[in-house]
Amino acid sequence: MKPGIATMISVLLAAFTAGAFAQQPAAPAPPPPAFAAPDLSPSGVRSLAAACTICHGTNGKAVEGSAVNSLAGRPAADLVGLMNQFKAGSRPATIMTQIAKGYGDAEIAAISDYFSKQR
Repeated sequence: MKPGIATMISVLLAAFTAGAFAQQPAAPAPPPPAFAAPDLSPSGVRSLAAACTICHGTNGKAVEGSAVNSLAGRPAADLVGLMNQFKAGSRPATIMTQIAKGYGDAEIAAISDYFSKQR
C-alpha cells in the first residue's frame, strides 16, 4: 500500500474509533404553534357565528325549504349538545363533524348562546 493511502486510512480509523463521525443527537422538535385565545367579545362571537351563515343562513335563519336546520332561536343547551355530538363523532353529518372539531368548549357555548338569541 502506498504511504499516503496508509496514512489516510490510519487517520480515518483513528477518527472513527474516537467517535468523530458518531451520529449527533437529533435537535429537539420545535414547540407546537401557539394559537391566539378565542375572541369571545360580542364582535368576536359574531365573527365566529358568521362562519355558519353559508349553510345555516344569515343570523342562523336557514332559507325556507332548505335541508339545513335553522339555528336562530333554538335553546343554547340544545345547540351545545348537538355541537358536542358532532365533535365527538357520535352524530352523523356530512361536514359538521369536521367543523365542530375546530371549536373549543367556550367557543361552542358562545356561538350557541348567540344563535339562541336570534329571532
